[in-house]
Amino acid sequence: MKNAATISPLMRKLSAYIAGALKRRLPDEVAERARLHLVDVVASMLSGSRQLPGMRAIAYIKPLGGTRQAGVIGTRMVTTMLNAVLANGTFGHADETDDTHPPTRSHPGTSVVPTALALSEWLKLPGERMLRAMVLGYDVCARTLLSLNATRYMATGRHAGAMGQTFGATAAAAALLKLNPPKVRYALAYAAEHVGGIATMFRDTEHIEKAYAMGGMPAHDGLSSALMAATGFTGVEDVFSGDPNFFTIFIDRAEPEAMVRGLGRDYEILRGGIKRWSAGGPCQGPLHVLYELICAHKIRPEQVEKVVARVPATELKVVDNRDMVDISLQHLLAVMLLDGTLTFAASHDYRRAADPKVRRMRERIEAIPDPAIYNQVRGWRCVMEITLKDGSRVTAQTMAAKGSPDNPLNHNDVTEKALDLMAPVLGKARSRALIAALFDIQKLENVGVLRKLYSA
Repeated sequence: MKNAATISPLMRKLSAYIAGALKRRLPDEVAERARLHLVDVVASMLSGSRQLPGMRAIAYIKPLGGTRQAGVIGTRMVTTMLNAVLANGTFGHADETDDTHPPTRSHPGTSVVPTALALSEWLKLPGERMLRAMVLGYDVCARTLLSLNATRYMATGRHAGAMGQTFGATAAAAALLKLNPPKVRYALAYAAEHVGGIATMFRDTEHIEKAYAMGGMPAHDGLSSALMAATGFTGVEDVFSGDPNFFTIFIDRAEPEAMVRGLGRDYEILRGGIKRWSAGGPCQGPLHVLYELICAHKIRPEQVEKVVARVPATELKVVDNRDMVDISLQHLLAVMLLDGTLTFAASHDYRRAADPKVRRMRERIEAIPDPAIYNQVRGWRCVMEITLKDGSRVTAQTMAAKGSPDNPLNHNDVTEKALDLMAPVLGKARSRALIAALFDIQKLENVGVLRKLYSA
C-alpha cells in the first residue's frame, strides 16, 4: 500500500477530477464548441487518409491485423484500438487542416479525438460520454503545457504538442475506462515515460514524421498508458512531485499549479482554434487579412508591387519560407494573391511551388517579426500593408483571425469546411449525414454506429 502522504494535493485533485470527469455535465457553450471541434477533426482525419502521411499509416497498419476493436477512418479496416488511433491520429495532422490550441501551440484534437472515438466504439458508449472525455483531454493537454510554459519548453528543442497531447489522450482514455484515482495516477506516470517529440520534425518536407509525431504518436502512447493502468500496471503514483519529478526533469521554473487551476470552470476548448484556411496555424492571421484586403479593394495580382506582413516572431519562425507548402507563409500568400482565395487543393499543390507566376509573386512578399504584437497570445494575428504599382497603399490588421478563440467559426463555417474535406472521400450525401451525426453526438446511444458513416 502506498503511503498516502506521498501523494501531493495537486495530484490528488487532478486524478480525482479525471476519474470523475464523465459524471459532470458540460456547460452548453462548451458542448457547442466541442461539437464544432469534433466535426472539424473528423473531417481532417478523413481528408488526411488520402494524403501521403495517411497512405503511409495505412500501409503500416494494414499487415498488422489484430483484434477487431475500432475502425480506421476512411477505410474498411477494423483493427486494435492502438493501431486505429495511431492511423487516425496521423491522418488528422496529415495536411495542417486540424484544430489547434493557440496559447500552447498544440493540436489537441488530432490525438484526443481518435483516442476517445476508438474507446467509445469498442465499449459501445454513448456520444455524451465521448464528448465529455474529449473536453477533458483538451483541458489536460493544455494545462500540462501551461504548467511548463510551452514557449520555453519548445526552446529546449522539444515539441510541445507531442508532449501535451500524450497527456490529453491519456486523460480522455482513463476517464472512458473508468479508472479510479490511483489508476489514473499510474496512467499519468506512464504518459510521462512516453514523452517525446523533438523539433527536428519541422524539417520533414513530406509531413509524414510530423503527422505521426503530432497526431498518431501521442494518441497511441496516451491510450496505451491508460490501458496499461487499467490492466494492472503500477508504478510511481505521483510523477508530478518528489525528487526528481516531471517538472524538474523537463524545465526550470515550472508552474505545477497550472495543471489544476480552474478545472471544471475554465474549459481550454474555449481557447481552441479551428482553422478557416487549410494551412498552418501561424498562417491564419496573414491569410485572414490578405483575403479581407483582396475583397475590400478588389485587388488583382498584376496590381501588387509589395506585401509586408507583420506577425509575432514565435509564429513566423514556424512558417517562414518553409519547404512544406501548406505551412510556408510566403508561398500561401502568393497563391492567394494569384487566385483571390485559397482552396484545400491549392494549399497542398507542390507543383505550384515551381510555378514561375507563384515564384515571382512570392518575391514581392516580405514577412517581418513584430514585437508590438508578440504578447497577443489568444488569437492568430497580423498587420499587413500592400503597396500597389500606382504607389497607393492599403493596410489592415487582425488580432483575432477567423477561427481563433475570440473569433470562432460557427456551425455553417465548420460545415462548409468539413464538406470540402470529406466529400472527396465519402461523397456529399454521406458527408452530410456524418456531419449531422457528429453535431448530434450527444443524442447518440452508441458511438459505434458512426463507423458505417466514416468507412470508405
